[in-house]
Amino acid sequence: MADDIELSPRDWVREQTEQILKQGTTDGVEIFDRPVVLLTVTGAKSGKKRYVPLMRVENDGRYAIVASKGGAPEHPLWYFNLQANPEVTLQDGARVVTLRARELEGVEREQWWQRAVEAYPPYAEYQTKTTRQIPVFVLE
Repeated sequence: MADDIELSPRDWVREQTEQILKQGTTDGVEIFDRPVVLLTVTGAKSGKKRYVPLMRVENDGRYAIVASKGGAPEHPLWYFNLQANPEVTLQDGARVVTLRARELEGVEREQWWQRAVEAYPPYAEYQTKTTRQIPVFVLE
């Protein structure tokens, strides 16, 4: 991954990202004992590349990402970046691929939501903390 990509100002996010970059893999990097992937998104306003470690939600080689922000009332900033710039880079282990994010609705969203909750059960609790429907994206 490129050296000109900005790291998060949040300590725990920056530390996870630095660990992945140092190791060259997401293997062994976890959030609450669950594996993560490293997403690279492009800022909606700045155009700068940014790293975002997220929970690993994978099914048959396809990935989903969940804009939970821990059940906060507002979307995480990367949600707006994806809306403006849906092309992302995803690192899972040492494998890095370029994909396109698509926000899900209806039955497809529900299927991926269930997979996300299986991968990381706290998502179900996060949904109870907010009135917004937590967005789910599939990466294709």
